[in-house]
Amino acid sequence: MGDHPFPGHEKYRGMLSIPYLDRNDAPLTIRFRCLQEHDHRTFGHGKYNTIKDDPPRMYGVGSVHKADSVIEVTEGELDRIILEKLGLHAVAIPGASIWQGRHRRMLAGFNRVRIWGDPDDAGAEFTARICRALRSAKGMRLRAGDVTETYVQEGAEALLGLIKEDEQ
Repeated sequence: MGDHPFPGHEKYRGMLSIPYLDRNDAPLTIRFRCLQEHDHRTFGHGKYNTIKDDPPRMYGVGSVHKADSVIEVTEGELDRIILEKLGLHAVAIPGASIWQGRHRRMLAGFNRVRIWGDPDDAGAEFTARICRALRSAKGMRLRAGDVTETYVQEGAEALLGLIKEDEQ
């Protein structure tokens, strides 16, 4: 967030800037998250905002190249950031309906792909869609909200505990 947005980004002033980087950390694009607790549509924007005509992308593609045999897939960028903070290699699909065939190809070589969909209908469909596309995929059972909410409410131990359950 800055006081001097890039030309054309003025309408995103006051929002969290989420840079999308390639595997060499070069910028590809940027998304914006409104930090206000209000009805976003009333204010003419979504909770998350993408630059017009920008194609859907996987967030955190550098992790695909750093991970060994296991990778985490979250439904949102902030959830991916939390898992990376915990020392896991993770990528995010920015929204439950954004999964695409090319994402499958990017993750096809992993022995285990853990899917961290939000605990709602859209998250269940997100998890099911990826599990249908990848044999190595398995959904994680979040109970207290999404990854970020679980981390805030129950701490890192709750998320790491779900991984321990998965590995048994």
